[in-house]
Amino acid sequence: MNKTARFLSIAAVAAFASFGAQADEADASQFATQFETNRTRAEVQTEAAAVAATRSIEPLGSRVVTYKSTADRAAVRAEAAEAVRTGKISAGEAGSL
Repeated sequence: MNKTARFLSIAAVAAFASFGAQADEADASQFATQFETNRTRAEVQTEAAAVAATRSIEPLGSRVVTYKSTADRAAVRAEAAEAVRTGKISAGEAGSL
């Protein structure tokens, strides 16, 4: 019991001392950044609009490159059928391993 009381009293003194060590304003105002500006709101908005006009919000690489094919559909089908017959490509769901 004596050790417990001593431990609790030391803990209480340590907690009280830690609260007393806070020598600051309650709102932490020493960390607030102070700005002094001579620009108007309109000037800042104009500059922001100019920057926004030159930047794209489209993700890089999101455009798909399209090609115009000159091949005929029937010719492509005939070439594919010939490749299957000669064994150059596999047919069906299970190909040759």
